[in-house]
Amino acid sequence: MKRPVVIGLTGSIGMGKSKVASKFRHLGVPVFDADAAVRQVQGPGGVALPAIEAAFPGTTGKAGVDRAKLGAAVFGKPKELKRLERIVHPAVGKLQQAFRRKYRSRRAIVLDIPLLLEGEGWKHVDMIAVASAPFHVQRARVLARPGMTEAKFRNVLQHQMPDSEKRRIADIVIETGRGRLLTFRTVQAIARVAKGHKGG
Repeated sequence: MKRPVVIGLTGSIGMGKSKVASKFRHLGVPVFDADAAVRQVQGPGGVALPAIEAAFPGTTGKAGVDRAKLGAAVFGKPKELKRLERIVHPAVGKLQQAFRRKYRSRRAIVLDIPLLLEGEGWKHVDMIAVASAPFHVQRARVLARPGMTEAKFRNVLQHQMPDSEKRRIADIVIETGRGRLLTFRTVQAIARVAKGHKGG
């Protein structure tokens, strides 16, 4: 039975990954947003809330996870962070499986996963696409975000695979710092190739 070509989309903070994902959607390619899935399972009525509350008492409420309280409970604590991941990742995985079932008749789908290469998500895709931009562009984008500081930016970078390494691993690099037209044409080319490929 044919299946969709699975494009794994990733990129470090401020690299324009979300805008690339929106371009795929514009071209009719379904996109699974891992960040949105995390917000769903941790939001109001989220399936992960009971387990999170049991593991980290006082960090959830009617509005879902209190991000400040949960962040304080796991920040700088690798064991606690792993504990949280063991709760959240399976819940997000189920949403991804449902997404794959829903779009199993499509020629191509995109999995938008920030830590695709840091984890094992790359093992489950056919093509790795990395959104990338020069460092000065990345830095300017990130520091323009509300509440972002140079220290916070550096801390995020320390927990992500270096962009140079992601570019080396990628099947294709989507440049986002050299004009919108180049970005869109690259996304178009990927979608065209993927849609023309016969899934196994």
